[in-house]
Amino acid sequence: MRHLFFILGWVFFLLGFIGVFLPVMPTTPFMLLALWSFARSSERFHNWLYHHPVLGPPLQQWHQYRVIPPIAKILSISFMSISVISITLFSPLDSWIKWLIGLSMLLVAIFILCMPSRPPQLADKSTAKQE
Repeated sequence: MRHLFFILGWVFFLLGFIGVFLPVMPTTPFMLLALWSFARSSERFHNWLYHHPVLGPPLQQWHQYRVIPPIAKILSISFMSISVISITLFSPLDSWIKWLIGLSMLLVAIFILCMPSRPPQLADKSTAKQE
């Protein structure tokens, strides 16, 4: 099983890496899956990804506080909206499939919006500045 998780870790990492350059591909969910896979297969690659200077901080914030940064929220919801509009207007899919896709994306958007945008200590500091 270790080998399978290791291969999955690299597949998820590559999909996430592609997502850095393609706006319709999510990056963070694939990196989270890669991290999860590496945790079950390779301590070395898990630590490398978790402590990576660019990719590590969002993964650490999610792991510690379940935080989704504001820019990630904006981008993900924007691209989901563009996808739903495109599918609705230009796809030959049946109406019930379009509704199912739209409902799925709506539920994901609600989940994203319900997650905190900053770790608790940073959220407390920004609230104190406003007062």
